[in-house]
Amino acid sequence: QMPHGRMPLPGFWKMVDDALKQSDAQLRTFCQTFETVTPSPVTQPLNPAEERKVLSLVSKHGPDKLYQVTSNISGSKDLDLTLQRGQIVALLQSVDTKGNTSRWLVDAGGPRGFVPAGKLRPY
Repeated sequence: QMPHGRMPLPGFWKMVDDALKQSDAQLRTFCQTFETVTPSPVTQPLNPAEERKVLSLVSKHGPDKLYQVTSNISGSKDLDLTLQRGQIVALLQSVDTKGNTSRWLVDAGGPRGFVPAGKLRPY
């Protein structure tokens, strides 16, 4: 019942190939636009209070455990933290209480809780 249902096979495959090429071009354009509009996160400068907190986290947990928040986090579940982009946290566990590796337990220099692992990067 579709218009290409009675189309010869070589013509059908050419139509499929053309559609895939058009979709690929649209996807490339979208990706280029997205990368231009949304710059990658950069390291945020620290204010003096944040510097003191970082020094405290380093002394407690070591420098290899520090991560920076790449975008604002709004905690929605029990024990989730709400953090701002640029904040520094220390990794306590790279898994939550149910074994989920996409939520990490962190120390935010006072409060401790869970955050999405994808919104953290090594500091």
